Amino acid sequence: MSIVFSATNAGIVEQSRSLARVDSTQWPTQKIVNSANNWLDFLTGYAIGADKRFQWDDTNHTKLPEGTAELTINVSDYSWLTDEQGNSIITLTGVSRYDGTYYQPLKLVDRKDPNYDPATFGMVTGTPSEYDKIADNIIRLDKRPSATVASGLKFYFQRTGSYFVAGDTTKSPGVSPLLHRGFVIASAYDIALTLGLSNLQALGVEREKEEQKVIQYFTDRNQDERKIMTMAKILYI
Repeated sequence: MSIVFSATNAGIVEQSRSLARVDSTQWPTQKIVNSANNWLDFLTGYAIGADKRFQWDDTNHTKLPEGTAELTINVSDYSWLTDEQGNSIITLTGVSRYDGTYYQPLKLVDRKDPNYDPATFGMVTGTPSEYDKIADNIIRLDKRPSATVASGLKFYFQRTGSYFVAGDTTKSPGVSPLLHRGFVIASAYDIALTLGLSNLQALGVEREKEEQKVIQYFTDRNQDERKIMTMAKILYI
């Protein structure tokens, strides 16, 4: 069942307070916002780490997880910290270069590989065809561009979720409705933990169940993929 952030007796805010047996004076909405966003960070981090093939993105985002940037003459290092809406970029998943007609994917390499010279990688002028991922959102092109091209690079990424604010009402978490209850339980648990309530242990058990549900969901998510048996490697000692 899809759960909105705040609705009469039915939202994350109201259900959290009901489970913890507190009112809005004892536990203001902003504190539930904090708990819900912390749970969203947990879910986002797990989803990105576990779901490599079908890359996860919060469905509340209104722009695709991709952007463009200027390809600048004699510049081989590029970094992208946020998307165009200000969401933090967690990791890059690909980079392409505009060839005048299409964006052609650049090959991801490791400049520390024996086939490359780390001292000269990205120092020679030419047409970039490869890149090294220096950090989660920093890259170095194998060649220094010989000309500046507006929107000459396209980058693809995974980012933080679409966070809640205190004024939200009809907004639901941008994840499967099967995982919405976790936001309620996590928020109620934080209330009980902070106030030292008697139902802390029970809510802790429920929170652990929600964590396992997240793990199971992303383990079983790719049902449309063919399962192929492969031979294991044999180690000769």
